[in-house]
Amino acid sequence: MIVKKIGFVTVGCGLALSLTPVGSSSALYAQTKTQDQRLADSQSTISDDELKAFAKAYVQFHKIRAEYEPKLGGAASPQEKGQVEQEAVAKFGAALERQGLSMQRYAALYQTISADQELRDKALKLIKEEQARS
Repeated sequence: MIVKKIGFVTVGCGLALSLTPVGSSSALYAQTKTQDQRLADSQSTISDDELKAFAKAYVQFHKIRAEYEPKLGGAASPQEKGQVEQEAVAKFGAALERQGLSMQRYAALYQTISADQELRDKALKLIKEEQARS
């Protein structure tokens, strides 16, 4: 289980790794090919609409983070900090829901987009467009 901290929101992502002994070049080739196929599969499952939803949610996340980070820093007690975090996470969850995304799907999209230059370029373009509208 990989836990990724995105600002103040911690998202858990399950990651299954197949451990193949690298005793031969064919095993290495098969492992590399499998990784490349998984990346291609994940790219093909991200539609333009889902990429747009991700961009909108990403912009909202950063707005929420900008709003709540000062509140977290000014929290007088751990209980108050926890309450502020819960409020921020709920607000981000609602923003994701409006875009038709779950926390898990957003985290998976984030990971896939981060790993692929072409998708990252598309996402950054959409994010910039969304920021200009907001």
